[in-house]
Amino acid sequence: MADVYHALDDETRRLVLDELAASDGKTLFEICSLLTTRHGLGLTRQAISQHLGVLEAAGLVVTERRGRSKFHYFNPGPLAEITRRWPVDERTDR
Repeated sequence: MADVYHALDDETRRLVLDELAASDGKTLFEICSLLTTRHGLGLTRQAISQHLGVLEAAGLVVTERRGRSKFHYFNPGPLAEITRRWPVDERTDR
């Protein structure tokens, strides 16, 4: 679970997850283009690739190779595990 928190600790990685959650199955080129055009980030492909590696190691991103292309998909499972660990009940003390 520490991997998930580490992955979510970075703004760029959260933006990558936002983009994949909005529309899954993007290549590295597509992710880089979206981060540049929508968010004004001028990071290199290598930097984005490293961020994707952290997200993949945490289980938040899964990949699929098709030919020479690698597609990235958002996996909400680790986030669901966090909510299962600390369920939020309705509070009456507010």
